[in-house]
Order: sequence, then structure tokens, then C-alpha cells
Amino acid sequence: MPTVPDVRPSALVARLAATLGSSAEARTLVAHVLGCEPARLPLAEDPGPDAVAALDALVARRLAGEPLQHLTGRTWFRTVGVEVGPGVFVPRPETEVMTGWALDRLAELPAVPRPRVVELCTGSGAISLALLTEHPGLDLHAVEISEDAAPYLRRNLAGTDAAIVIADMADALTDLDGSVDLVIANPPYVPLAHWADVPGDVRDHDPLVALVSGEDGLDALRVVARVAARLLRPGGRVCAEHAEVQEHSAPEVFVRHGGFVRIVDERDLTGRPRFVTAVRAGRMAP
Repeated sequence: MPTVPDVRPSALVARLAATLGSSAEARTLVAHVLGCEPARLPLAEDPGPDAVAALDALVARRLAGEPLQHLTGRTWFRTVGVEVGPGVFVPRPETEVMTGWALDRLAELPAVPRPRVVELCTGSGAISLALLTEHPGLDLHAVEISEDAAPYLRRNLAGTDAAIVIADMADALTDLDGSVDLVIANPPYVPLAHWADVPGDVRDHDPLVALVSGEDGLDALRVVARVAARLLRPGGRVCAEHAEVQEHSAPEVFVRHGGFVRIVDERDLTGRPRFVTAVRAGRMAP
């Protein structure tokens, strides 16, 4: 007699883990097909043939290099889940550290009833949604240039008070000049010379506009510095992510601008250089 395949969720996870080389990815895909959270898999019912076929199709796409987040259509960032897919950059765990730094600085603001925050290069809106969720009451403005990313951004920030601006950050939000408490950005920062070093699944599936930024990878960061200097009130803060190889060159962008003080390069949880922070120079109004 032919052997009947074991389609219990636990057996599917074990089989897919061996195929994918990752138990976490296997649990994520099985839970996605079964419509439950991974933690609820032990309570899930056995899938039918259609669900098993759908799962096999997802595994084939993953083995072909498609990002796990594109297969499920969602990813987690700090305390929030966001919709992602083709056309929008998938947020990385490394960026969570910079977002935590921003939340700490917002918590330090004295007697500011509704801190004003601008996120540049917003993409999916993961940073903005995390900030709004963990620090309710922000006056938050999210700026993104890509029309392909815009639908994800709008869906992810639906139901919040965030103001979404689809425009070039260089010219955006001039009506807020000199009034912003915090600017945060994860701009494109891959140097053209290092494009070949980018992992294939990133090159093939993340949008180019969210990855590459000129010969040295700092073109977008220079714009971030100029825009932050325009938007921030004296004493306001900016933080911006960069590549590990830009540990010195990224802070130098803010030094050369001349409008910032207390320029510091910060590290992520792995100890790698990850983002630069700075304070807008000038005297605060009494």
C-alpha cells in the first residue's frame, strides 16, 4: 500500500525545515497557509490537499530566492506587523535599534504635548507605525518618493493620524521648517561600487531606489542632512541609518553640513556601526 503523507502541522514543519534549512521559516509558512500564528500551530487542524499544494508552491518560490516576507505579505518590526511585497523595501531587524533610540529621545522631551516627528524615506511605514504605536500622540509626517511603495505605506498607516506625503524629500514639508522635534530616516545607502556584494535575494526583490545612492552611497544621506537642518528646531534631533563601511563617512556628512552638534555614530545589537545621530545647532527659544 502507498504510504499516506503525514500532514499534521508538526510533521509539515519538520519536513519543510529540512528542505528550507530553517525551522523558523518552515513554521512561518505553515502558519501562513493555515491562517494562524506560529505559536498556535500545535492547536491547528490538519490541512487539506489544497492547503498542502499551496504550501508546496510557496516552498518552491522560497527555494527560488523569493523573500519569505513576499510569500506571506507581512513582516514584523518591533511591536507592529506591516504589509510588504514587490515594490517596497522590507524592513530589517537592525533598524529596530535606531527606532528604539528615537523613542528614547522622544520620551526625554520636556512638556511637549504632541512631539512633531518626520520620517524621511518611509517605504512601508514600519518605523512610523512603530513610533506611533509605542509613543501615542505624535504629530507624525511620513515622506516617501516611490509611487510603488505608496500603497503599502497608506495601508500600513491607515487608521493612524499620520500625514502621508508622496514627494521628493528634498522639497517636502517646507511649512514645517524649524518646528520639528525629531527627523528619522533609513535612506538608500549602498555604494554603486558595492552593488555586486549585495545578496542576490535583496538585489532581485528589494526596489533599487531603496538601496543604491550614488558612488559612495551617501547621496541620499546628504539630502537627509539638508532637509533635517531645515525642518528641525534648534535642539531637535536627527537619526539616519547607514552601511557598516560608512562608520566614519556618514557622520562626516553632518559635520561638513555645519548645522549640527553632538554628532555620534551608534551601533546595532550586533555591535556593528549602524546609524548616525546629531542635534540641530542653535539656541532654543525661551
